[in-house]
Amino acid sequence: MPASSEFLETWFRRDLPQLNRAVLSGAPRTSVAEAMAGLLPELPAPSAVSPVQAQRMIIGLGLAGSSLARHYQEQDPRRRQHPERAFDNLVAGPEMLPFRAYFAALADRTGTGHYERDAYASLVIWNVPTTEVHFEGSLLAVLPGVTDGHILSYTGDAAEQWFFELVKRGQTLELGVNTLLEPLSAGDIGVASAEGLRRVRQATTLLEALRQLFLEFADVPPGLGMQPQYFMDVFRQFAAHWTAGDIPPSGALDVDALKRDFLLGTVDEHYAQHVERILPALLSAERADLMRSMERPALPDRLLATLGIDRGALAQMSSYQLEALATAHRAVGEWHQLLSSHARAAGAHLMLSKRFLFNPQRRRDEEGLGDRPLVSNRRGTTGMDETVLDRLTRRRREHALAPLRRTSAQAALAAVALPVGDVEIKPEPIVRADERAPALSGRTSGGGYGSRTGTNVQDRAGE
Repeated sequence: MPASSEFLETWFRRDLPQLNRAVLSGAPRTSVAEAMAGLLPELPAPSAVSPVQAQRMIIGLGLAGSSLARHYQEQDPRRRQHPERAFDNLVAGPEMLPFRAYFAALADRTGTGHYERDAYASLVIWNVPTTEVHFEGSLLAVLPGVTDGHILSYTGDAAEQWFFELVKRGQTLELGVNTLLEPLSAGDIGVASAEGLRRVRQATTLLEALRQLFLEFADVPPGLGMQPQYFMDVFRQFAAHWTAGDIPPSGALDVDALKRDFLLGTVDEHYAQHVERILPALLSAERADLMRSMERPALPDRLLATLGIDRGALAQMSSYQLEALATAHRAVGEWHQLLSSHARAAGAHLMLSKRFLFNPQRRRDEEGLGDRPLVSNRRGTTGMDETVLDRLTRRRREHALAPLRRTSAQAALAAVALPVGDVEIKPEPIVRADERAPALSGRTSGGGYGSRTGTNVQDRAGE
């Protein structure tokens, strides 16, 4: 008889985290594989579950699959050449399908085009309950989830659940920005019209709210939230390959962040090639939406064309000419503020990457401690290293309207406080930054994985 949904929920919520905590504390690395060998044959046929049930199962099986892949490869470094062998002899469902084939059939059953392994969409979007962004009383964006309010994670440590929730709240703000700008990109609303500029101002406010969310993440006191040691040595190491060359889950797969870069024209050829490479790890609707944005003219270029301004000529204008332009066309000031807020939010995100990944790994290298052998902490899981992120952040700062930052009109506009207090993300967070499960928190703060380096959480991005 197939396992009930209640039994599976309990296994993914309680048993899998317990197994992972035990392995990280010294239990045999085969523990997860042995447990899965007993569970998988009891799973229902993919055709017997609803699309939503398939989504819920994908969340849990994705976590289990990556746990298995991690422990298998850490047991012997040579196994990283053939990570798919972690799933040998594991069969699932009444048809006794190989695990990866069963997972692929379940992904197909969702009807979403989900990747044939765990992905950002299942770990974050589906796993965290539905979030909404409201501004001045109006609903701007909804990012649905499929769970009942409990966020599944690898070890059950509240830091992991807190991280997933924070990332989804950030993406919901980004979705709000893109929702506001989409009619302008589609040509349904003029980029310099009154309605267009109202949307630009609202989008600017949401980007400032996003920047503040990133800063709140960075300012969690030591011992609370997720600390760099835990992020590098425990959490990230579950982003192991299932097959050589596949695309593990990553915040770099946040489609709304990717789309915003194309909407605002802050991309280059290398970035576009990177996005094309990771497209398979997105949901089918995400891929289609992103590709539309990639094919359209960037909004700043559309604005300059509307106003009859040549981008090259703008870069050569004197301060007097720029001042006259900003005075004559209020739209350029509003759009400059939006592009600057986009750059500031990207800068805050880069600061987080440096604080939680690149700076502590640099110290480890200087101290001769080296890198983690499974998932490198010298680059993101999609392959972006610090140099690439620095270059992208500079490009966002040097946007199409960047010369206008020298004008007094722009300085006056930037001095006006944005109504960030009117932005609400609902519901309230499920997991607070001060909630930590005891099983691994003490281990990472005083010994074990966390003892590899003394990470100073006061670092700033420019240091």
